[in-house]
Amino acid sequence: MNSSEVLDFAREAIWLVLQMAGPIMTVGLAVGVAIALLQALTQVQEMTLVFVPKIVAIFIALLVFMPLMGALLGGFMNRIADRVISM
Repeated sequence: MNSSEVLDFAREAIWLVLQMAGPIMTVGLAVGVAIALLQALTQVQEMTLVFVPKIVAIFIALLVFMPLMGALLGGFMNRIADRVISM
């Protein structure tokens, strides 16, 4: 295995992390902005009000996106295994 193959593995791994974390982080961002807007409109500045809806939304997003995340990770593992076998 030469350095270019290692860099390809690393590049694919970083892209995979972004693909897997992107939807979850987007849901967390959207819920955080919505709660912040609600707090600004109602002038309720309770710090703990942000955490519970965000945690629930992220948990639900994890449940929804888990098949996609598993497929992405499985495909990555299959590509790595194919490269290792072909060496």
